[in-house]
Amino acid sequence: MTQPVHLDPTRKHDFVFLFDIHDGNPNGDPDAAGMPRTDPETMQGLVTDVAIKRKIRNMVTLLGEGKPGYDIYVEAGVSLNSQHERAYEELGLTDGKAAEVSAQQWMCRTFFDVRMFGAVMATGTKPAGRVRGPLQLTFSRSIDPVMPQEHGITRVTRTRESDNKETEMGGKHAIAYGLYRGIGHFSAPLAARTGVTSEDLAMLWRAMTLMFEHDRAAGRAEMALRGLYVFTHLDGFGTAPAHTLTDSVKVERGAVDGQPIRDFADYKIWVDEVALAEGVTLTRVVA
Repeated sequence: MTQPVHLDPTRKHDFVFLFDIHDGNPNGDPDAAGMPRTDPETMQGLVTDVAIKRKIRNMVTLLGEGKPGYDIYVEAGVSLNSQHERAYEELGLTDGKAAEVSAQQWMCRTFFDVRMFGAVMATGTKPAGRVRGPLQLTFSRSIDPVMPQEHGITRVTRTRESDNKETEMGGKHAIAYGLYRGIGHFSAPLAARTGVTSEDLAMLWRAMTLMFEHDRAAGRAEMALRGLYVFTHLDGFGTAPAHTLTDSVKVERGAVDGQPIRDFADYKIWVDEVALAEGVTLTRVVA
């Protein structure tokens, strides 16, 4: 059986993903008291690449539990240096450049996110060098401006018995609705260096399709992946500029101009396949 082209790590892949949120906060800004991130000039919403990678990592942890090669390097509550030490202990390494190279190879074999995203592992007394990852993500940006709001809430219980009040006030930050567009790029030459396999790509696409399904919280209860379009080139270096492919995914307002967008059905999504270069294959993982 022929392997689907979007699972081939020897080819270059560029992709577009769309996701939306209703009445929630897709990515709070700690420098703005947790308000949803926005571009202050356009008021379009923003979600960082780091936030998306965190969701992918969390999903890989669930999907790859107990499976060799699918540990996660950047894990909550685990120091990075202790992860490097695992390599030295497992391989019986001491100090030196040769030990660092061996440790780096072990890290790539063991940790999915090192293999896929890369990592700076030059810290601590047991360093493992630096790995340039083949997969890079952009910030995701909302199609239309969003309006962040703070909603006051009350709690009917006291924090401490000594508190002389019956209720406590708090707040939640949210936007009413936003459809976001993100872009990713996969480099086959870099993937060959880190050892990415077709199983890794299958894991990536699977994790992305599920990353919002198992990341529910009161502040983002209605987040959904609405589209994942993968453009696969004929070879590892690419047969067309990435932007000509990602620009072919069109998002248009279907609602009456001037009216606020409140649902995904208010948009029309289509792909201008005429713009695709010869030898480029489009896979609609989610559409």
